[in-house]
Amino acid sequence: MARIELDGAGVVVGLSTATGPGSRTILAPTSATLTEARIGIVGANGSGKSTLARLLNGLVEPTTGTVRVDGLDVGRDAAAVRRRVGFCFTDPSAQLVMPTCVEDVELSLRRHERSARRRRERALEVLAEFGLADHAHDSVHSLSGGQKQMLALAGVLAVQPSVLVADEPTTLLDLANTRRVADRLFALDQQLVLVTHDLDLARRCDRVLVVAESRVVFDGEPGAAVDHYVRSVGDDVPSIGSGG
Repeated sequence: MARIELDGAGVVVGLSTATGPGSRTILAPTSATLTEARIGIVGANGSGKSTLARLLNGLVEPTTGTVRVDGLDVGRDAAAVRRRVGFCFTDPSAQLVMPTCVEDVELSLRRHERSARRRRERALEVLAEFGLADHAHDSVHSLSGGQKQMLALAGVLAVQPSVLVADEPTTLLDLANTRRVADRLFALDQQLVLVTHDLDLARRCDRVLVVAESRVVFDGEPGAAVDHYVRSVGDDVPSIGSGG
């Protein structure tokens, strides 16, 4: 497994206010070393969990501290880090840019397979691995939601990164497709960092980080982490019959 190190890594953005320039903390300085095979990140919308995930491959650069993957700094060695760390978005349409499925996977392989013939062969092999062989020449827009997410995963994993960061990859899927995509993710040889609202998926991880109000507020065993998160959400829900 890769060694992902966050050393005081945080993100602060500038903003304009009525009284002049200011700033907002998106993620408070965070330190952690992630080496487990399956790492979950949970938290409410807007908590900072996606920002934390995007730090891991340089989609977001830290404004404080550092992030390293196997010793490579995500700021100074961005290209090398992105070869090691693939990223899958919530909405697969954000990643599917070519007309057909096979062309989309070929695009991912363009720097890895110089031969057009071999690139096509490899793309077809990858599609078969993800159960999409019969859709190789179909429009990406004709696929179901689950098939689109599988195709997005196929494109990212075709280049064999050592880490896959998946940012809520099942949020837009129905139950059957959630199960298919989740089972595929947890069967990967790659290290998986999974941002999710699905607490059953979080429990399948080896370690879970809970993010709230721009901070990691719990980091540990999945069951305890999920329980912590559920309790924290419950604390925000008024009791029946309470005034105010």
